Amino acid sequence: MSSSSVFKPLCQMAGLWRSYQALMTKHPWTLQIITAGSLVGVGDVISQQLIERRGLANHSIRRTTKMMSIGFFFVGPVVGGWYKVLDKLVTGGTKSAALKKMLADQVGFAPCFLGAFLGISGALSGLTVKENVVKLKRDYMDALISNYYLWPPVQIANFYFIPLHHRMAVVQIVAVAWNAYLSWKANKI
Repeated sequence: MSSSSVFKPLCQMAGLWRSYQALMTKHPWTLQIITAGSLVGVGDVISQQLIERRGLANHSIRRTTKMMSIGFFFVGPVVGGWYKVLDKLVTGGTKSAALKKMLADQVGFAPCFLGAFLGISGALSGLTVKENVVKLKRDYMDALISNYYLWPPVQIANFYFIPLHHRMAVVQIVAVAWNAYLSWKANKI
């Protein structure tokens, strides 16, 4: 493999990153919401294709669209808004501030967000209130425990190293795997 065949894709990725940065400067809120919705959709595709092994013929476009809409209209605005509030509640960029933000995020925000996510997903899947409550009782605690395996170290790094306007993107990139898990969990019968 020649150095030019390696260099060209790296230059293209750098160009994409610069474009993303420029858009983030001009339209941060919109771009965060679009990023969240898109990556929740990617998580669902991964869930259907790699975890559930449905194959392309049995892929539910409707489900992917539903999950993307949850990303666009719930995940993006709620998480983006939460990060803004959290940055006002806990100021500074020290390790101590990052730890406090992670604790507030994981103790206060994550349990509520996860319950709402699973509940919204159930409602959009057509579950009755009673069916949704049964599903939440069955799946919520397992999802919350799984959350605590993944997110505390990610969030400490995110709050310490990443500027506010990029936190949502970092979380959503890490969350592609998490979104695949949540999509599987939310759509498991």
